[in-house]
Amino acid sequence: MSDVSERVREHAMSTGLPSGVASARAREIIARLALEDRIRLLSGADMWHTVAVAEAGIPAIMLTDGPHGLRKQGGSGDVGFAPGVSATCFPTSATLACSWDPALAEQVGRAIGEEAAAEGVAVVLGPGLNLKRHPCCGRNFEYYSEDPLLSGRMAAGLVRGVQSFGVGACLKHYAVNNQETNRMVLDAVVDERTFRELYLAGFETAVVESAPWTVMCAYNRVNGEYCSDSHRLLTEILREEWGFEGLLMSDWGAVNDRVAAVAAGLDLEMPGSHGVNDAALGEAVRSGVLAGEAVDACAARVVELAVRSEEAAELRAGGSPGAQNADAHHELARRAAAESTVLLTNDGILPLARGVRIAVIGAMAAEPRYQGAGSSQVTPTRLESALDALHSAVTARESAPSAADVAYVAAYDPVTGDLEPDGLAEASRAAAAADVALVFVGLPASYESEGFDRAHMRLPEGHDRLVEAVCAANPRTVVVLAGGAPVELPWVDEPAAIVLTYLGGQAGGGAVSDVLVGDAEPGGRLAETWPLALEDVAADANFPGEGRQIRYREGLYVGYRYFTTAGRPVRFC
Repeated sequence: MSDVSERVREHAMSTGLPSGVASARAREIIARLALEDRIRLLSGADMWHTVAVAEAGIPAIMLTDGPHGLRKQGGSGDVGFAPGVSATCFPTSATLACSWDPALAEQVGRAIGEEAAAEGVAVVLGPGLNLKRHPCCGRNFEYYSEDPLLSGRMAAGLVRGVQSFGVGACLKHYAVNNQETNRMVLDAVVDERTFRELYLAGFETAVVESAPWTVMCAYNRVNGEYCSDSHRLLTEILREEWGFEGLLMSDWGAVNDRVAAVAAGLDLEMPGSHGVNDAALGEAVRSGVLAGEAVDACAARVVELAVRSEEAAELRAGGSPGAQNADAHHELARRAAAESTVLLTNDGILPLARGVRIAVIGAMAAEPRYQGAGSSQVTPTRLESALDALHSAVTARESAPSAADVAYVAAYDPVTGDLEPDGLAEASRAAAAADVALVFVGLPASYESEGFDRAHMRLPEGHDRLVEAVCAANPRTVVVLAGGAPVELPWVDEPAAIVLTYLGGQAGGGAVSDVLVGDAEPGGRLAETWPLALEDVAADANFPGEGRQIRYREGLYVGYRYFTTAGRPVRFC
């Protein structure tokens, strides 16, 4: 056994979790099943459940989205974005990475695992740890960093936390999945050194340090071969080199050739093919194209996941985890958001002095942009706005507060980002009448989401105009910036301070209030480079590419590796 394999096994044993090797019970069950039943186990029963074989004692288990909180939809659901059950919405991975604190990620993971267990969820589909190759990837809010070591360590912390409660975590999307454009068919062409040192390294770290129960393969091809079909990627590297012993599943609809996928070591197809691929697998085994042992190995891992989930649920029986901890989880979310908030600039205006008159400007102060758009959306248990939190903070701080202590102007539409009629004029008047102006701006959900990449790195035009107008009216202006990725800041030298919250989760409004008034330290440091402009990014000439192939011609020169090597200036390092 390799050193890596032994470290994975030791970690699994030290946490009291099953090692992932197909258990004797799973093999015994598989041996009693007909070929058709073994094959049936290899596909989802519906959008979110595995297949049960009641007569063999194999329960169905539920998988749900959840990189930063549980997204459990009712019924069989769909892969759309319908509201799910209420759960704590923690800061997204892009935010949490700025804490540089795997122990904090582990605490968040434990809370997610606890809530998942309370909802009968066996596997949480997260964390995502694809590398941030380019700042305009539409899903960057769901990933940690441009650095694989930081990504891997943070992901490992979250996995350990989730699994400490007897719920499986799922590393995704394996591998070289760094853009949304053509993600289902794209061929990412990358040289071997870059492949190993950048795009696989984070996954390796997370596998070795946290022994995840499951890993999810990506839609795309790597060097001409679909991830779902790649024996090298799924078996030779992941299992044989790194010692992964858990279950491998597909992203939803990511299977290209089911027979090739089983031969490559892909255990579970989600959400299933309504029997079409089952028939193909049966024919392949009967004709000798596919070894029956390959089906048995995959089926055994599916059974073991179901058995381990069932055993964990039995150990938890008698309690009611999660529900009574909503308040504690909300406070954890608030602390995590504050510890991940980055103070980009500050001339000494922060923390705010007592007794100052504050103008709060920008609709995001009242209607926060607090999480990403797409399959990771969580229905929060509650939602704090910065405006409400600031009102509460001022009331608590001042002996005789008045309504005038915190004035508010929306100035723009929070959904589109477009300025309201007279928005600039109203904002300028409010700023001029205040001692300090707090301007809340950022990327609306329509600007960044799973499913598409950003075409540019700019804020909505109205947001830039708003910052410039308020700074002209009052030089004591603090800009609070929300969004899941870097943006251009043409006005960067004008505000007295710039506070970056990324996407702070349901308690992000309270967290930024804590930071502004000095009740919490802005503990974050950037986990990705903020370039001056897109043309400064080494990968930009080959992003998102044209057609179905993209060449990673920049090689190792991703993020800080490029800027430090080339000696190029950046906005924030």
